[in-house]
Amino acid sequence: MQKNTKKLLNIFFVLIVISLTIYGLFANLDLDSFVDSFSGINWIYCALSVPVALLSHLVRALRWRLYVNPIKKDVSLFNLFSAVMVGYAVNNWTPRGGELVRPYVLARRVNCSKSSLIATIIVERLIDVFFLLLMFCLVFLLSKELILQAFPWLNTNTLTLMGGLVFLVVLCLFLLLTTNIFDNLLNKILRKLSAKWTERIYNIWRAFKLGFETLKTPRDYLYNFLYSCLIWLLYTIPSYLMFFAFDFQNTAHLTIIDAGLLVVVSGIGMSIAPVPGGIGVYHWIAVTCIVNLYPQISTEEALAYATVSHGINLLIQVLAGGLFMLRENIRNVDLKE
Repeated sequence: MQKNTKKLLNIFFVLIVISLTIYGLFANLDLDSFVDSFSGINWIYCALSVPVALLSHLVRALRWRLYVNPIKKDVSLFNLFSAVMVGYAVNNWTPRGGELVRPYVLARRVNCSKSSLIATIIVERLIDVFFLLLMFCLVFLLSKELILQAFPWLNTNTLTLMGGLVFLVVLCLFLLLTTNIFDNLLNKILRKLSAKWTERIYNIWRAFKLGFETLKTPRDYLYNFLYSCLIWLLYTIPSYLMFFAFDFQNTAHLTIIDAGLLVVVSGIGMSIAPVPGGIGVYHWIAVTCIVNLYPQISTEEALAYATVSHGINLLIQVLAGGLFMLRENIRNVDLKE
């Protein structure tokens, strides 16, 4: 009963967030202008963004193999890509659910520890947070005057404080997972438990910690860096192509730097968005960012851009992910270790 209540509360909260963002977007919108914004779209550029987006997911699978190698050698790229796409598909109907389903799908496919693979997802998220901050710093330096003019509250002091807090959190997690700090704490706590429970918890922790072995391998750092840079570049290119689809590069003289800025800001919002697939939240963030940074672009055009960009990405994840879900027979995935 308590579990069902919690689930209902989560659904209610998600619906409230989506409803509020959609209401905020459409409250003062000129619907005729919004509909007209779709008439001039160059769909060729939209189509060109599809293979680039798929390639970004493939590179993510390549990078994931770095983290999986200490657990299971020579896992095929196709199996990794399959699990990645299943995870993306699941994320579109349950927030972050795909991050749990992905390691279970791969664990069943290659017969290895689920706990260790879950740890690799945490490693991936740490790397993603680090590069999100890195990309934000880069686009801020390249577009500092534009950003401060549109968002005057986003000053250097605010950014330093935010960056410092996130850096401390990432550093603490890194030390926790790559040193024996947690092992020592766990040993002190487990002394009060039975030998049976102690051995069981230690077995789970050892399997879990194996997923962090890549953080102890310096030779993987270069590949990590290159793959991560490539992932963000492949995230940015579709947004840049969509500027051409809406002719923003002429009306507002937008460049690939502007596309990178939009991707980073949207990435931050999507990271904290408690809704499936970022529905509503992504649109609100993208529209707010575009309208404030580029006054030449109307709210209606910005929302049309956000709708098409998000819709294409959603279709890629649902269709490709759905096909791989059939391959993996996702309904029979066992979520028990």
